[in-house]
Amino acid sequence: MNMNKVKLGLEVLLEERLDLLRGLRVGLICNPTTVNHDYQHAADLFHAHPDINLTALFGPQHGIRGETQDNMIEWEGFRDRRTGVMAHSLYGTTRQPTEEMLREVDVLVFDVQDVGTRVYTFIYTMALAMQACRAWGKNMIVLDRPNPIGGTQIEGSLLECEHESFVGMFPIPMRHGMTVGELAQLFNQEFGIGCELEVVPMQGYDRTWYYNETDAPWIIPSPNLPTVEGTVVYPGTVYLEGTMISEGRGTTRPFELIGAPYADAYQVTEQLNDLQLPGVHFRPHSFLPTFQKHAGQICHGVQIHVRNRQEFRPVATGIAILKAYHDLFPQDFHWKAPPYEYELERHPFDVIAGTLKLREQIEQQVSLAEITVSWQTGEVAFSQQRQPFLLY
Repeated sequence: MNMNKVKLGLEVLLEERLDLLRGLRVGLICNPTTVNHDYQHAADLFHAHPDINLTALFGPQHGIRGETQDNMIEWEGFRDRRTGVMAHSLYGTTRQPTEEMLREVDVLVFDVQDVGTRVYTFIYTMALAMQACRAWGKNMIVLDRPNPIGGTQIEGSLLECEHESFVGMFPIPMRHGMTVGELAQLFNQEFGIGCELEVVPMQGYDRTWYYNETDAPWIIPSPNLPTVEGTVVYPGTVYLEGTMISEGRGTTRPFELIGAPYADAYQVTEQLNDLQLPGVHFRPHSFLPTFQKHAGQICHGVQIHVRNRQEFRPVATGIAILKAYHDLFPQDFHWKAPPYEYELERHPFDVIAGTLKLREQIEQQVSLAEITVSWQTGEVAFSQQRQPFLLY
């Protein structure tokens, strides 16, 4: 596979756009993915740079240097041992920089790798930071990085009004096909944040590329998405977090291995392969999760093998898997009970789906074809809405 050369937003900033930072006190929202091609972390690069005055660090879910697992109310402020700079959690008692956190900051820089799926919290950490910048008179800079699953395909229903959460703040589809820089512009202009925003685009990037078609260094964006293959299926299998089906957490292939103790792996596999879904094959597989759902119990189901990424439709595939368990094992299938992320009372599946309609369709055994057709109006509308904000 060809490795296409891409200059990341971080590298463009340091080589060509230091004017955006010079003479200002700089805050940095970062995590382990915040590196250049030499695997040097932006916090270390900023701290050592003679023209950059780094005064604060901010960490999204899982922490600045990858300290924590999933869905935890996490660490609060501390001094970063590498730089001596004060570090603040944006996944603790607050998810938004406070006036006090920004007191020593003139410009806030966001540089975190996204995975291209609506429910990933990093893009909402960015949005909340943008809102804080507007409220407290700070500038916001977003350094762009690739969308790991490409930027051409759009799939899934739009999040509906009144279903906003920290895993879905705006009416975008599950697979949005945008980079963080493009999303920042969309959020700022179309969804009314209105902060002083500067996006530093990548150079040499083509939106048709998946991450491993670029030469950019792959750093795991969160503990349970260790591979690019995981990000490819994630827009669909993330729905299983709203059920008691294991989405493969506690294995070495989370979101690619799916199963439950009560299931028959061959029965599930046969039903799914009979659908002849594009670009994918299902292989029967059993596994033993070491933590999370069904830890220590053998789960029976499938491994998802994506044969053609361009044809593959992850959201439809994820719903097909969910429907197979729901329809084949109605007495054993269960939705997950609250809480989910910061949502203490709402149904976890509805929080993920951004609508009540999808769960109702599944419970009523509406066909997969009818479900996917119901997304089309929203997909077309979003495709048009996002167009002015595309950078590549």
